[in-house]
Amino acid sequence: MPLKIRFVTDYVCPYCMVAKVPFMQAIQGKDVEVEWIPFELTQEPDERIDTYHDQVRKEKWAKSLVPMAASLGIDMKLPPKVIPRPYTRLAFEGYHFAREHGRGEAYNSRIFSAYFTEEQDIGDLEILCGLAEEVGLDPCAFRQALMDGTYTELERNLVAYARDTLQVRSIPTIFFGDQRVEVSDYTREAFEKLVDEALKEQ
Repeated sequence: MPLKIRFVTDYVCPYCMVAKVPFMQAIQGKDVEVEWIPFELTQEPDERIDTYHDQVRKEKWAKSLVPMAASLGIDMKLPPKVIPRPYTRLAFEGYHFAREHGRGEAYNSRIFSAYFTEEQDIGDLEILCGLAEEVGLDPCAFRQALMDGTYTELERNLVAYARDTLQVRSIPTIFFGDQRVEVSDYTREAFEKLVDEALKEQ
């Protein structure tokens, strides 16, 4: 029976991207099942924020995230020059489409890199359609699903589940089964240790 892991995340959270890379390396070949749970940092219609001109945020990330990303070989713009920071509802609705078509993980990785490496506006439907096509999805079917709101209710329910049921207050937050896992060291070795211990207990 695989270890069920829930990874609560948002595409505009730099800590999530820095954690995701070693996490994915750590679970390679292991008997785990990962569920990606959306946590939109800014939900519509709340006002979007400008992270690019936030000097306090820049200085904080320079101390904590830039060295970590460099050690993992991740090229990240911190913060990306996308003003204001985009809503991510549409991007996550795109993920639900991608997952149903067997391209969920490829899509996830592409959206993160599009935002943090290429500074693309992942709140823009046209950009999302292009990224979806890059990972092997039908851009026309993808566009139609997002325009029709096929996954809007699912997305809203998942965000509410993360906030209200799981009581997530910051991301990334990771659960092994029903157990919330505290992770401070975003390295492959640290994640491997946690996963191996959880598999032994299971």
